Amino acid sequence: MTLFEQSQNRRRDPRRERRLVIGMWSIVVALLVLVALTFLPTAYVIQRPGPVYDTIGTAESADGEEVPLIAISGTDTFDDTAGTLDLTTVQVVGNRERTPSWFELALAWMDPSRAVVPIDNVFPEGVTSEQREEQNATLMVDSQAEATAAALSELGYDVGAKVVVASIASNDAPAAGLIEEGDRILAADGTEITDAGQLRELIQEAGGAPVSIDYERDGEKGTVEVTPREAEVDGQQAWLIGITLTTAFDFPFDVTIQLDNVGGPSAGMMFALGIIDVLTPGALNGGEDVAGTGTIAADGTVGPIGGIRQKLYGARDAGAEWFLAPAANCNEVVGHVPDGLQVFAVDTLEDSLGALEAISAGKTDDLPVCTAG
Repeated sequence: MTLFEQSQNRRRDPRRERRLVIGMWSIVVALLVLVALTFLPTAYVIQRPGPVYDTIGTAESADGEEVPLIAISGTDTFDDTAGTLDLTTVQVVGNRERTPSWFELALAWMDPSRAVVPIDNVFPEGVTSEQREEQNATLMVDSQAEATAAALSELGYDVGAKVVVASIASNDAPAAGLIEEGDRILAADGTEITDAGQLRELIQEAGGAPVSIDYERDGEKGTVEVTPREAEVDGQQAWLIGITLTTAFDFPFDVTIQLDNVGGPSAGMMFALGIIDVLTPGALNGGEDVAGTGTIAADGTVGPIGGIRQKLYGARDAGAEWFLAPAANCNEVVGHVPDGLQVFAVDTLEDSLGALEAISAGKTDDLPVCTAG
């Protein structure tokens, strides 16, 4: 048999032709499945790095003007800050009206800077987008007040505080009908309440058990028992009684934080550091580019937040070399730090100030870092 005849037989091989047809149909079916998945609804949303804002820099106001992110009047301030003290944010792709496609979810799974999370974790059933935005806006206002109190207390100022109910989450919230908007919270399970974070902590410690709350309403005192309900807050599971709190302080001068379209409590620590930097001479960070995240209570306690991995990537992409992370988030940090970023763990505002001092001096070897466990 000639070479030409052998070649012709190979081209007419029915098994080879059948495999070719099957392969082509497999590609067609895969493409059809991919197209179908693009339009099928999902039960997930995507978290990705959001904008980064320098607390000692400027931000765009609602009118489109660049204004100082932290503006202080009524006392001496210093304009010799340098470098950056960046707060980090997370953006959510999708909502209950429009969830990401399966194709988008697949791409997010392969991107270390993104996370795929159940939609109920971000948009709880029965809570509208408008209610969620309102709650996050209230949390942001509260975190700004807590940050100001923590910063001024650190600098030796005396600030009084009273914890007031700003709103009730919904008519079926655990506290609905028991606690009202405007009530002043006095104590929980016998412990005096002096800041909103303290009440949240006591509710978490109860682990779902009923909490006895003392309050003052229109000059009269009362006590109610509220049973918390578990839900998702800022990417973390938490026990809630369905009220939003605000802490009223008596500050000796005006501190205004001008930042639109950002909600939630996770910028508190960076707000406090920015306020201290503006109120003290020299650059608190030694002119370095530092980012961070974490809630803060008036007593300076730094708390955990959601979306820490996305915030790490957002900080790195914005040019930060150093990152201050709540120690309570360390398990989520380990193994997920992007190249070019060094992360230090902090529990308090004092820890954060110590880290900035070490960064400024170039002596960071002894600073605590995140470890697993």
